[in-house]
Amino acid sequence: MKSSTGSSHQVPLAQPIKIAILAMGGEGGGVLADWIVNLGEENDYFAQTTSVPGVAQRTGATIYYVELFPGTDDPDVSAPVLALMPTAGDVDIVLASELMEAARAVQRGFVTPDRTTLIASSHRVYSIEEKSSMGDGRVDSGVLIQQSRQTALRFIHFDMALMAEKSGSVISAVLFGALCGTEILPFNRIQFEETIIKGGVGVKPSLQAFRLGMSRVQSGASNPGIRKKMRFSCQHVFKRNLSDQQVSTQHATTQHASIQHATTQHSSVSNLLLRIQQELPSCIHGIAIEGIRRLIDYQDPAYASLYLDRLQHLINQAVRHDEQLLHETARHLALWMAYEDTIRVADLKIRASRFKRVRKDVKARDDQLIEINEFLHPRVEEVCDTLPASVGRWLSRSHFVKRMLAKLLSRGRVITTSSIWGYLLFYTLANWRRMRRHTLRFQHETKRIESWLQRIVVTAKRDPELALEIAQCQRLIKGYGDTYIRGLRNFQTLMDIVDHHLNHLSPASLRQLRKAALADEHGNQLRECQRRLSLY
Repeated sequence: MKSSTGSSHQVPLAQPIKIAILAMGGEGGGVLADWIVNLGEENDYFAQTTSVPGVAQRTGATIYYVELFPGTDDPDVSAPVLALMPTAGDVDIVLASELMEAARAVQRGFVTPDRTTLIASSHRVYSIEEKSSMGDGRVDSGVLIQQSRQTALRFIHFDMALMAEKSGSVISAVLFGALCGTEILPFNRIQFEETIIKGGVGVKPSLQAFRLGMSRVQSGASNPGIRKKMRFSCQHVFKRNLSDQQVSTQHATTQHASIQHATTQHSSVSNLLLRIQQELPSCIHGIAIEGIRRLIDYQDPAYASLYLDRLQHLINQAVRHDEQLLHETARHLALWMAYEDTIRVADLKIRASRFKRVRKDVKARDDQLIEINEFLHPRVEEVCDTLPASVGRWLSRSHFVKRMLAKLLSRGRVITTSSIWGYLLFYTLANWRRMRRHTLRFQHETKRIESWLQRIVVTAKRDPELALEIAQCQRLIKGYGDTYIRGLRNFQTLMDIVDHHLNHLSPASLRQLRKAALADEHGNQLRECQRRLSLY
């Protein structure tokens, strides 16, 4: 516009407040977006929200985008044209319901150090990539926090899931409180709270969660920007980790006590505990007790006794004086003997503890009914493995019956375990464990376990360090379905290398091969490592 002196200057235009929300299903991301829109509209702001749904099974969260623009109370202000999606480098506030989603926002460029306030819950809900990794695929939370802190103008993070659980609400209410506590938006606490009240749903727990989130931010406990508070945060993390260790110790003690209590009712359990005390070195008493607990739950006391028989044979043959090798072998043997087959999966799906956990996860009231649907897509091989060995071998051959079964299974099935018929189906399959010893899968796993133990015994006599690496190769065998097949294939590749190169294979080389196998489910890194080490 022109001034009276003839000079000109540009009047700065008002800019919208741009907010991106990344939340998973059931966390109230849509409610949070609606709260922010209602907050703006009730206080003379134009407001708009859009959303792009994420993919199911935790591969990505829904992105809600909100823009607020002042001026509904000014007749001279025209209705603005607001954007439908966030743009990299052009977001003022990012709200993330989980730490990985905060990192995704950083990766997408929504978070910038010159303007963006990032508010995120520090708890983790592991992604599909992390869960399906052959090894420990979990991303280091410390790395995610460090990257987010470096990228954002201001980074606020704390465990909002814990606060939501305490208040009986959802993370969105805690995020809303944290947003209020930052004092970024031009609205006060009363206006925030009135928005929740006018929503009319879950008002009391939502207000409680809101106040917890706001108080946490205002207290400064969630602001890691000051060096002194960074040191406090590190001390807090150390104390929390120590507490976790104490909880684990208490859990192990409780499990031990529960088994000892069972001795008054089951003499076979008493005999197992007595065997551990009398026959096994003290260095593995804890792991052996946990092993028999797992295997009794998995099968029966006789199966746990087989576990101790195998450990005793191992001790007598080679590894009595090698505590580390004995400990690792005992641990991995228990894990392998409790392999996940269709019987085990069915058993876990119908346990009362699972139904309670699902009700807790969806925050269902006592008077609410929930429906749990399981999507099943079994392969023919899994059916064969579950059948008696002779029948399973016959069915696994190529013939008309196998082809018909494969066609029948190709479509998959949805079973409702919360219904009487679905529950009875899984209950029948779970009770098939009485016949597990006669199944084809049991015979295959028994043969593989015995071969693995024999390799450890033979190798321990000449190279205990290499025997330890062989024992740890069991990490490759886990899960069921495709995950199990991939792991078994890589495990067998490593065992073939051990068998063919035992005399000159170094522990370091086998360690490299195992890490390569765990790093890549398709085996590409393993093949590259084999080529580099010239081991085929």
